[in-house]
Amino acid sequence: MASGKYDNQNRAQAVETTLDLLDAVSADDSMSQRGISERLGVALGLTNAVVKRCLRKGLLKIRQAPARRYAYYLTPKGFAEKSRLTAEYLSTSLRFYREAREGYGGLFDFCATRGWKRVVIIGATEMAEIAAMASADSGITVIGVIDPERNEATFSGLPVFRDISEIPGSEKPSAVVLADITDPQAAYESLADALPDERILAPDLLRITRRADKVEADE
Repeated sequence: MASGKYDNQNRAQAVETTLDLLDAVSADDSMSQRGISERLGVALGLTNAVVKRCLRKGLLKIRQAPARRYAYYLTPKGFAEKSRLTAEYLSTSLRFYREAREGYGGLFDFCATRGWKRVVIIGATEMAEIAAMASADSGITVIGVIDPERNEATFSGLPVFRDISEIPGSEKPSAVVLADITDPQAAYESLADALPDERILAPDLLRITRRADKVEADE
């Protein structure tokens, strides 16, 4: 049986996808399912499933469009649900932001107690932006962001490095802070091959399983 945490995650994803779809349809009621899929950047199969669910709930209605196509429009119930989901999404997003900022703030406080004055963030993501903001209250200097997939020279006002070896010796960080949300565990494993485990910091939100924890579990 799924845990409450996973239920909450699935609920948040469902809310965001449904809200995005209702928003897309309200902005342009001439879009087909394929057009909605392209606008949302999700698979056509997922779009089809969400559209069907919205039709069953009476949030959308279907009408025939030119060239044997079908388009969708919001019902009054759909507009009301869009407003309700917007409020729920914003509430969830603000709660996540608060938890993330507190998590990174705790990591920077830990760095301060160890005398680690310089850190680098791993991953040019929204989480990295939250981490950078949290560092402002700690006296810790974020010297940049490491992201091998990013071509831009800066991210959120910070220099971007493709690898830790690109950081000048005089600016080498005391610790790295994970903000990779694509595959945080893989990012941790890669770093753990080159750095002491205690120097790899991650908020609880990323749910990293450390190698030391795996060894204890095996024993």
